[in-house]
Amino acid sequence: MALSVLSVASEAYPLVKTGGLGDVVGALPAALAPHGVDVTTFLPGYPRVLAALEDSGAPLHRWPDLLGAPAQLLEGELAGHRLLVLDAPGYFAREGGPYGDPAGRDWDDNWRRFAAFARAAADVAGGAVAGERHDVLHAHDWQSGLAPAYLRFAPPAEDAPRTVMTIHNIAFQGRYDVGIFASLALPAHAFAVDGVEYYGGVGYLKAGLESADAITTVSPTYAREILSPDFGMGLEGLIRTRQRRVSGIVNGIDTAVWSPAADTSLPARYDATTLGRRAANKRAVEQAFALDPGDGPIFCVVSRLTWQKGMDVLADAIPALVERGGRLALLGSGDAWLEQAFRDAAERFPGQVGVRLGYDEALSHLLQAGSDAILIPSRFEPCGLTQLYGLAYGCVPVVARTGGLADTVIHANAAALAAGVATGIQFDTVTYESLAGAIALATDLYADAARWEQIQRAGMAADFSWATSGRRYAQLYRELLAA
Repeated sequence: MALSVLSVASEAYPLVKTGGLGDVVGALPAALAPHGVDVTTFLPGYPRVLAALEDSGAPLHRWPDLLGAPAQLLEGELAGHRLLVLDAPGYFAREGGPYGDPAGRDWDDNWRRFAAFARAAADVAGGAVAGERHDVLHAHDWQSGLAPAYLRFAPPAEDAPRTVMTIHNIAFQGRYDVGIFASLALPAHAFAVDGVEYYGGVGYLKAGLESADAITTVSPTYAREILSPDFGMGLEGLIRTRQRRVSGIVNGIDTAVWSPAADTSLPARYDATTLGRRAANKRAVEQAFALDPGDGPIFCVVSRLTWQKGMDVLADAIPALVERGGRLALLGSGDAWLEQAFRDAAERFPGQVGVRLGYDEALSHLLQAGSDAILIPSRFEPCGLTQLYGLAYGCVPVVARTGGLADTVIHANAAALAAGVATGIQFDTVTYESLAGAIALATDLYADAARWEQIQRAGMAADFSWATSGRRYAQLYRELLAA
């Protein structure tokens, strides 16, 4: 008999996505189906999500007052798998993004919006909704963090499901003032060190980590890193006390979406035996980013422009990249000062640096298919997906040695090159010197066409589908139910 899992998240591709979380949540149902796990995805009813529901039929359940606003439960499909949507106009019928207004400012009531979302998820998973019962509630990041806490402190039924809390990025924690606690519909004893209390306030991610039966992160290295103050962001003590329940499972990628041989958005499709066809995609990247045509390497960036991603160091290293004969095509958005820094670089190096601010899914595919290398100088990176897309597309990753980047890229040292297993370039410490050195190594390797193609083919041969990761999640669920 298949296990039933309710996957609770604030985003899921292709309906709503701001980063890797959406990709992962969108891919999980198909990844787990071969392992006897039926995944139902539970999403907030943002306008774009509701618009995608062709015919949800009658509501499955109604909440007259869900932490202060009425709500109802709708049913639909997500890529052929079951989808449940919390339709609560008072919380989610807004213009802008999932978390903020059109100007990018966080909604003042995010604490209530995602508390209500978590309360509803606990009700659905825990049997309060007629016809709904799930073996496991799998919560993703802080927006869903209160769901395990509701099941622990205020369960809708005596026989609550098992719970898993996945940390996609521990830097985002959902911390709020103590004054909100009275509005969360939790018993008084939940406000405790081993409950939702966090430095005198309420911590949503902390609550999930404290209450869940199992904790996962999205790579083994990140699971170790968050035990330390440098990466734990204040939660390292809690993680250490629950270390036996923590595991790292590397994210996979959806190979139906990310396949250069089947990607219809590309000017030229190709595989590891026809790498020469990438040239047409490279010409398209040059045109899209106003880069001078040439045979030198194109380095691309597809990223949030933030300190975490090391974008400040990359901005400083652009002259070194250009001096080595490289060109840069950057797609992303983020901190205003970094956006301006890259605009300034494009003006300083016309034809060598091209910048597109914002995000464009089709353009991100083109960059992986037409660029020679992708730069990912993150100071910390729980897993990362862009390096996996790079490997699949023969776009050689140049990455900082941290988190999932360390777990998924094999550095092109002499031994790895001799054995034919090198898939990219890693560097220690995110400094100008380290990044400039990695760029120099990349340009030297690129100059040897046969060796560069060997690196590309090794990366394309790696298996970063969801097959292995899906099996590990299924095993974790079954271990929890057997305990």
